[in-house]
Amino acid sequence: MSRVEKHLKEFFTDFDGIFDAKLGRVSLTPMAVDESLGTSSPYLCTVKARYDRTLLRMLDDGMLLAVSNFKSKPDFQCYTLLEVIRFWPVHFGLSAVRDYQYYPIQFEVIEQSVEDWDTDDKTTMMIQLSCIPVNYDIYFEESNLRFVKGFSYPIVGSRVYILNHELIMKMYNQRVLERIGFKQGKTCSDARIDPRLGTIKMFEAIGHKIPFYIDFDTLVRYHFGIFAFTGGGKSNLLSNILRRLLLHNEDVKIIIFDISCEYPFLLMDVFSDPEISSMIIFENEIKNEDEFNNSVVKPRKYEDDGRVREGFRKIFSLNRVSFLRRSRLQTPQFSEFLNDVETLKNENMRNPNYVEALRVIEETVLSYMEENGLREEDPLTEDLVEEIISDAGRIVEEYKIHEKSALYGWFNSRIKMRDYFKISERKRSGISIEDVENAVKAGYRLICFSISEPTTLKQAVIDLTHNILINRKREFTVKPYVLFVFDEAQEFVSAPSNLKGIDKTCSEEVERLLRQGRKYGLGGCVATQRIAYLNTNALQQLHTYFISTLPRPYDRGLISNTFMIDKSILEKTLEFIPGEWLVSSYIATGMENVPIFITADNAEEEIEKYLRKIEKV
Repeated sequence: MSRVEKHLKEFFTDFDGIFDAKLGRVSLTPMAVDESLGTSSPYLCTVKARYDRTLLRMLDDGMLLAVSNFKSKPDFQCYTLLEVIRFWPVHFGLSAVRDYQYYPIQFEVIEQSVEDWDTDDKTTMMIQLSCIPVNYDIYFEESNLRFVKGFSYPIVGSRVYILNHELIMKMYNQRVLERIGFKQGKTCSDARIDPRLGTIKMFEAIGHKIPFYIDFDTLVRYHFGIFAFTGGGKSNLLSNILRRLLLHNEDVKIIIFDISCEYPFLLMDVFSDPEISSMIIFENEIKNEDEFNNSVVKPRKYEDDGRVREGFRKIFSLNRVSFLRRSRLQTPQFSEFLNDVETLKNENMRNPNYVEALRVIEETVLSYMEENGLREEDPLTEDLVEEIISDAGRIVEEYKIHEKSALYGWFNSRIKMRDYFKISERKRSGISIEDVENAVKAGYRLICFSISEPTTLKQAVIDLTHNILINRKREFTVKPYVLFVFDEAQEFVSAPSNLKGIDKTCSEEVERLLRQGRKYGLGGCVATQRIAYLNTNALQQLHTYFISTLPRPYDRGLISNTFMIDKSILEKTLEFIPGEWLVSSYIATGMENVPIFITADNAEEEIEKYLRKIEKV
């Protein structure tokens, strides 16, 4: 029989009286000396429940509990929210067994406990739960419930309740559903019908599948990260997030940097959809569907599946497969040219007339930029180059620049700048970075760079993120949102301290995108199995994160410190099976920065559904 008060039954449950629990202790946790160990909640709460074997099957990690706190008054009730991080049964007899005791006595107590677990003897057994505060209180005023951020000290000895599945559904989904404009009915895993990412784990044991939704706009605009060890389902989750973004949010365009060459398979149904304009860009030209099939990484069970080949044939027939065309000669920016002039001025400080000659060139460039409303990030124009070439001879003669000096050679070589603007008479095949920028503007919603050569892909990252960010700044455009996806992110945004050359430039460009992009509707997704190698300045820009199994303690410690997640909660991820995730967000979920365990929908189900359709045709 339920012990929940009548006015609380709408929000709390005790599983019809099975969960009879009190708050037993609130203890202070010691501050971590070693930062690599992670962040701990300042309080650890111990809840003691009467033993019931059925209850052990109903409880789950991540459940939210409510216990009365000292803010409560006769006409005003206030509850502190706690999250279960672990639970276990306790036997009084077993607790008293010590290694120094007589062996037959030890064995007798241990053997007797096996029979006790099948009884409902509450005098010798109980269930203990370790919990941490989630920094939210629940206020009840005249039967109205509201959540208030902050921690209030709970009353030790008070009855503890479990938040019921209806309230959990409301907490995590009501605001999100309103923001994404989806009217939730019967939930299902079909990506085209339901935009959910999966189900909340905490009530799965008793048959309640609570869908988990996320605000797509804020997820994209404020960046997110996916962190899991090999085999944790990182690519599976990411492909399902991208699929739902494309199917349920028309204001999002996606650019994937896919060094593993697996997303043409994982998003095969999307690339085959005539309603979604898309493009796959390889490193080299793909001449037929057989080469296409051989260029894509597939799960082992699909490697010899004829349906997959047929799916790739359909994508190829839609002319959605191309290759990256490298620029032979790239026009420098105004900033690069002005930097060259400044360097030459410094080198010729002993010759004042040489410096004055360079200042004339500098003034010509600055005046041209001012008259035409151009910025330093813009490329040089052909008109300006012609003006510089025509002035070069006059300046050399007027300022008496010696014909054997290096500066004389520099002025005479300006005629070579015309090469930047020469257009080849024959049409070149493939896709350039400029073509990709134009495709994004023209309405393409999904572009995937499936290039396994790191240097080539990093250069594409540098050029594309830089150019699109500059263009957005110039236009101050926010929508449509553009999401840049960096799978195997350690290749693109590594810690810059030990980097040089293109690796350092790439990391700095991605960091700049994450720092500045949200103002202009440019988002980033960082997915990796080794978070310890990443640029921490970039990581701190992420507002939403999905975490699965990370075996290395340093990785978990870095996540705990960077995202302020209690290390005890992160330890639970070691028990995850593929497809289970810890999700926390400052902005994109219904409860800000409250970690929650979910079971993600399986992307392979979407692929299998699509392949079955191909089979029937």
